[in-house]
Amino acid sequence: MIDHTEVEEAYNGQGVGKEMLLTAVDFARKNGKTIIPLCPFAKATFQKHEELQDVLVNQTQA
Repeated sequence: MIDHTEVEEAYNGQGVGKEMLLTAVDFARKNGKTIIPLCPFAKATFQKHEELQDVLVNQTQA
């Protein structure tokens, strides 16, 4: 479950949040886990990137 993502203000707009999300996706894939994107940022990122949706608990969540 991704319920919140936050980066220091100095890193806003530099893709740090997306890198954290991609790391979580990679972990889920390697470990047979699924993700529930509750955080608005995570949910929006999954909606924009179909290639990440395979790790969602219910792929219609994005």
